[in-house]
Amino acid sequence: MTDQEILDKRVHPYRDDLAASYLRGKVTAARFIDGVPCQIGAGFAALKEEPGYEARQASELLHGEAFTVLEEHDGWAWGQNGTDGYVGWLRVETLDADPVPPTHKVTALRTLLYPGADLKLPFVDIMPMGSLVAVTGEEGDWRQLAGGGWLHIRHIAPIADKVADPVAVAERFVGTPYLWGGRTSIGIDCSGLVQVALLAAGIACPRDSDQQQTALGTLVSADGRGVGFQRGDLVFFPGHVGIMVDGERLLHANAFHMEVVAEPLADVIARAGAKGISAVKRL
Repeated sequence: MTDQEILDKRVHPYRDDLAASYLRGKVTAARFIDGVPCQIGAGFAALKEEPGYEARQASELLHGEAFTVLEEHDGWAWGQNGTDGYVGWLRVETLDADPVPPTHKVTALRTLLYPGADLKLPFVDIMPMGSLVAVTGEEGDWRQLAGGGWLHIRHIAPIADKVADPVAVAERFVGTPYLWGGRTSIGIDCSGLVQVALLAAGIACPRDSDQQQTALGTLVSADGRGVGFQRGDLVFFPGHVGIMVDGERLLHANAFHMEVVAEPLADVIARAGAKGISAVKRL
């Protein structure tokens, strides 16, 4: 097996015709480029597997996240997310070509961006939890952003702030619809829920459940047997992940309920059948 076959294309931007410069010597491509540093300017943006509206969503990028553009094609940009390294296509109009270092982050499940410091004005965008913003001015309880618009102070916090309990963050998403590739309270998937919660606690977290199983925490059990489950334990199944609320209940976004729920882990195991638990990791 060659090095190129080993590299995961989800987090390594390379194709036969084009690759990121930092992969030179590791992959074969017709040309290598540094790419153009940009930032998500929309409230959030769909990251697609292919350049097309009907293409499957791979993930979502949140306002203020870094994105390195390696190619533009018919209004689509191919590149890499700075938060988790995910590679994909998004619409060019969702990008800001003049990145500004963020000072704050959105801590509400979602907040509304207003054109002025007045809650009676019509909002101009929706910004989900984890969005990164640069505050440049203030007026009462409102904060002005570098990219334009105003947010209420109660919905943001300094970027260095961390929550003590990531499970409490995840619990706020109960009832959120299941969405493949989702990372917001409008729609979220299993690994997106874990990622958003851990990032709020200052814990670096990959995007997909298999990546999370490899990278996060300490292995407690490979099959879940004989485990005294604790709040915050990550329970992995093939292609799925959830986080324990207590010793018995698993909180997870799932396609069975089509939403985020907390339910007995025993019920989840029963539905999984022969697949069963693939790992229990403790943070």
